[in-house]
Amino acid sequence: MWRRLLSLRHWGHVFRRIGPLLTSPKVPLGEKLLFAIPVIVYWVMPDVLPWIPVDDIAVTLFLMNFFTDRVERKYLTR
Repeated sequence: MWRRLLSLRHWGHVFRRIGPLLTSPKVPLGEKLLFAIPVIVYWVMPDVLPWIPVDDIAVTLFLMNFFTDRVERKYLTR
């Protein structure tokens, strides 16, 4: 798992796929909101969780990875 998360190839895939997945009609709105709402809330109100020493970008990258993997496995076939 760590090898994949540290792979530039993997992150290139995530960055190429996040936009098309968020605009795809095949992906339900609920799945898109599962990604978008936590990211927006964390970026707008980062001081709500001051005890977590994680940067906004790291949280966004984690959620991008989670969303891309989940949606590709669940809704899209290659």
